[in-house]
Amino acid sequence: MSPNAILISFLVYTLLLFVVSWITSRKSDNESFFVGNRVSPWYVVAYGMIGASLSGVTFISIPGDVGSTQFSYMLIVFGYLFGYIIIARILLPLYYSLKLTSIYSYLDQRFGFWSYKTGAFFFLVSRVIGASFRMYLVVNVLQLFVFDAWNVPFGITVIIFLGLILLYTFKGGIKTIVWTDTIQTTFMLLAVVISIFLISKDLDISIRGLVSSVFESEYSKMIFTEWADKKFFLKSFFSGIFIAIVMTGLDQDMMQKNLSCRNVKDAQKSMYWMASSLVVVNFLFLMLGAILYIFAAQKGISVTETTDDLFPSIALRNLAPVAGVIFIIGLIAAAYSSADSALTSLTTSFSVDFLGLEKNTDLSKRKKIQLRYVVHIGFSVLLLGVIIFFREINDKSVISQLFTIAGYTYGPLLGLFTFGLFTRLQVHDKWVPLVAVLSPLLCYVLSLNSKEWLNSYEFGFELLILNGVLTFLGLLFIHRRSD
Repeated sequence: MSPNAILISFLVYTLLLFVVSWITSRKSDNESFFVGNRVSPWYVVAYGMIGASLSGVTFISIPGDVGSTQFSYMLIVFGYLFGYIIIARILLPLYYSLKLTSIYSYLDQRFGFWSYKTGAFFFLVSRVIGASFRMYLVVNVLQLFVFDAWNVPFGITVIIFLGLILLYTFKGGIKTIVWTDTIQTTFMLLAVVISIFLISKDLDISIRGLVSSVFESEYSKMIFTEWADKKFFLKSFFSGIFIAIVMTGLDQDMMQKNLSCRNVKDAQKSMYWMASSLVVVNFLFLMLGAILYIFAAQKGISVTETTDDLFPSIALRNLAPVAGVIFIIGLIAAAYSSADSALTSLTTSFSVDFLGLEKNTDLSKRKKIQLRYVVHIGFSVLLLGVIIFFREINDKSVISQLFTIAGYTYGPLLGLFTFGLFTRLQVHDKWVPLVAVLSPLLCYVLSLNSKEWLNSYEFGFELLILNGVLTFLGLLFIHRRSD
């Protein structure tokens, strides 16, 4: 597929998003940007959140990881399902009863100033890193297959990509994203389905025959029973529960969409529908991964050391041109879906949690909007720097890096919210930042030495749970005994 054809696909899809942005952002203000005026239809939010939950990481890394982890990821996905139920039954009613714009405002009401700022800070760190990783995946593919042909530096490619996201989210924010996410989810799912169909046609095997080949292969193994293995099924399942809770329920990015619904019942319906759909969708991505490896084996295609290259290489170099167009549009949809909401949530959290724009009565409405514009641009520049830095250090699958880092940065949030919800104790607020920093550090030391200290045990995603437990115990240690 030629670089020109890829670029045209990219521009046409981007133009579609700008049309939606223009329609939805008219007469927008900060209330529209932060919570969509709380009038978003629940079914639109639910459908769009599928795309936001998947992102470029799922689109590229999960199919590539099938070669080493088989279908073990489905145990994490089953855990997600239970985690989303907990979010719907416990966290959403809490957020709606307190009428929160930023979910970290809860920590201010429950513990105090320093706990509040600590929670918001850890979210900002988590989302900047996570969003940068996701965007890096897509920008790297565009660089490799498009801009390298014209000798455009990687930094310029990143600026173009971020600049476009900045422009179409600049005014409407979450009000625009709720609707653009529906388009992005549609194109992502179409890309997977059509890719499977095209591979089936190229191999001259029916879809049923291709599916049978997957289940007869080593790739379909789902249950791993060795307790010390990172893929041990119980570790994966329980890790999935807590990953869903922290990376959706305790994440301003994901919750901001749900908080734009009309009421808590609508938000719960959105969560239930999205949770059940994700089980099917993630299984479809794993099927695609196995099919890609089967295709590579039959065509004599060598799989590179970086498994993230598997899907783009086959789609753009080994299938018909239509497959390349479908892949590029699906990839761009995945990237936009996570990047635009990440940028919006970062702007929202900093504006509300650190600048206090919601409660500041000294500033005019116009001045508040201007400050929000400055914050929005500032985070775009920050993401630019992190993406370029990440390109210099990347040496393994992005999906592993993303969840490893999330295990450190989301753990303190898990501990803080759990302590606040399930105890009635107060804490010495000024010591909370210290606890939130020490817990991830202890987890890091333990993960480095677990094989030696714990009889060859190797930590996987369950590191997140341990991180939350250590934070909880730390908060228990600094609680105010007089209460």
